[in-house]
Order: sequence, then structure tokens, then C-alpha cells
Amino acid sequence: MKKTTFLFFCMLAVTGIFGQKKTTATASVSFDATTPKDALPKAENKTVIGSFDTKTGAVAFEAAVKNFAFSNPQMQSHFNGANWMNSDQFPKFTYTGTIDNFSKIKLSKNGVYSAKVNGNMTIKGITKKIKVAGKITVAEGKITVTADFKIKLSDFGISGQPVIAGKVSTEPKVTVVAVF
Repeated sequence: MKKTTFLFFCMLAVTGIFGQKKTTATASVSFDATTPKDALPKAENKTVIGSFDTKTGAVAFEAAVKNFAFSNPQMQSHFNGANWMNSDQFPKFTYTGTIDNFSKIKLSKNGVYSAKVNGNMTIKGITKKIKVAGKITVAEGKITVTADFKIKLSDFGISGQPVIAGKVSTEPKVTVVAVF
């Protein structure tokens, strides 16, 4: 009886501690770096890990660089190569931040809420502060986080002939979708 009571209280404690953090391993991040010269520089990663702390408004995402899929296998090879993303040396992208207007978002009430996130993005070992505007949708207990924003490739040391030649946008659009 004592062991059962102890295990029950341990489970309650763990639920109370970890119940505020929601996670997913199936968030998606896509980017669109198309230009008038080339419509192919698009990729998507559907195996992004994400977390959302429902008590503090902290968010975090991590994406394996090699999991970005392109329609053209050669483009994917170039993307992961040493002259572009160098995914062997820098295997992941990360973003961590906090929702600035979190007190205005009612996670217990169905609705669509605007979110402003202040955070840090790390790509190729370079970390930059990035503010992202997004949307949080609450529906029947599920929380969906979405955001569309642009990044400057030069901020993360990404350049090269395709950028110079205008085949890859200098500021690709990034789209994030996560269901918690």
C-alpha cells in the first residue's frame, strides 16, 4: 500500500511539473527561396522537434538540416554540402524564444490569437535575435502554432554562386507549423 501511494504521488508530481510543457516531433518547417530565375529552391522538413511551455510562453524548435527534402535530389546534395549548409559540421537549426504577449493568449478558450515571439535562431553555428509574428489557434484542447517570416541568408554566413546569380533568394520565407 505504501509503495502504491508513493508511486501515485510521484505520478501526480511528474504530471504537475511536466504537464505545462507540450511537445511534438512532427512539426514542419519549410522555406521558399525561389526567385524569378529559379522556382526550385524550396524544401520542407516534417520531423522538427518542438516544445511549448503553456505556463511561460517559451517555445523551442530544432530541425535536422539533412531532413529538409527538395524536389531535386541534386539541390538537396548542394544544400547539405560543405559550401552551403555544411550539415555534417552544423547538423541542426534551432530557435528558442518567448511569446511577448503571452498574457493575452487564452489557451483554455477556443480561438485564434496573434503571437509575437522574441528569440534566438541558430544556423551554421551563428545565433541571431529574431522577432517572429505568428498565430496560435486553440481548438478543442489542441494548440496549433504557425508563423511565416523571412531570414537574411547573409546573417548566417550563407552565400555562394546561386545567391549571387539570383537563383536563390537572399531572404527566403520560412514557414513553421506545429500542433501540440
